[in-house]
Amino acid sequence: MPGILPIARSGLAAALVALTPLSATAQDAFKEFKQLDTTAKMPKLNAFIAPGGVPQGTKLHAVALEAKLTASGDAVQDGLSWYVFSPVAGSDGKLPLIASSQGGSADFQLAPGDYFVNVSFGRAGVTRKLSVPEDGAVEKQTMVLEAGGLLLNAVSGSDVRIRPNQLSFSIYSADVRDDGERGLVMADVPPDTVVRLNAGTYHVVSEYGDTNASVRADIQVEAGKLTEATLQHKAAQINFKLVSEKGGEAVADTAWSILTAAGDSVGESVSAFPTMVLAEGEYSAVARNKDKIYQRDFKVVAGKNTDVEVLMQDVQPEQAPAATTLQQLPPEQQGQAQAGQTQAHEALPSFEQLQSGSAGNSVDSD
Repeated sequence: MPGILPIARSGLAAALVALTPLSATAQDAFKEFKQLDTTAKMPKLNAFIAPGGVPQGTKLHAVALEAKLTASGDAVQDGLSWYVFSPVAGSDGKLPLIASSQGGSADFQLAPGDYFVNVSFGRAGVTRKLSVPEDGAVEKQTMVLEAGGLLLNAVSGSDVRIRPNQLSFSIYSADVRDDGERGLVMADVPPDTVVRLNAGTYHVVSEYGDTNASVRADIQVEAGKLTEATLQHKAAQINFKLVSEKGGEAVADTAWSILTAAGDSVGESVSAFPTMVLAEGEYSAVARNKDKIYQRDFKVVAGKNTDVEVLMQDVQPEQAPAATTLQQLPPEQQGQAQAGQTQAHEALPSFEQLQSGSAGNSVDSD
């Protein structure tokens, strides 16, 4: 896939991907990085039961719940959110929330009846219907998330590190909807942050800076594994300054416009020393200072951060006004020309006059 680096530890030649198994001891791989949608670890008890959710005197049954990333894996010990809903919609059209819990495995006391149980692990989740009998014990419920983790980063060029505050990622579903768009899973994901997702393929867009440097790729998330992917940007950071001589101080109160080779504006700034991240290609830097315009063409090479100096001698060429050609007519033709001009300036009939037939009063007939 374009824009993704190769890796030695994976058979995917198009991506820098490290797959870390998340067994009982390897679940700590999630804890080594920042996480999104992480819940605090809580004891195994009912964190919330809706008031009035259980009629007084009703016999309750203990229901134990656990979740696994894969069917053959171990129970997840932290970061789970449990929700128990009634299957009958309320007056507002929504399913009433009966109970909830956060942390690892959960234990609930539920009245006989049917329920919907949902467990989420970050953006990964699964829902199951649960029936609690009038008599007898309820077997321990194990829910398989089929989930993994995705950790994203990016470089400029082949291996130039990018500051975290200049990077952001958006994760979309791989499928394209009928309107041609993809469903957004999560936006503005910082680098080096674990995102918990259901197993599957995701379309990832990386933004470097806020001008025109972006790259996208499809990445596979495997259940029970932490997938680390590094995307490659073909871009560089460029610093601009207007100077009176090479290596001189930047001139203040300068307005900048950066244009592509096709003349499209990609960035503007009012600063003595602006910085922009630009995609690889050819550009023109236009600087305006004290009613004068200076211009310089430059080229951006991926991974090569550099300064672009615009000299005050590089004045933008002005367009000359269109020339007017006069032709001297002989004396005998000057009178005819004047008569022709007078006739050409006579008023023509209006649309209303043509419709009413009164045009003949204002137009001479030959």
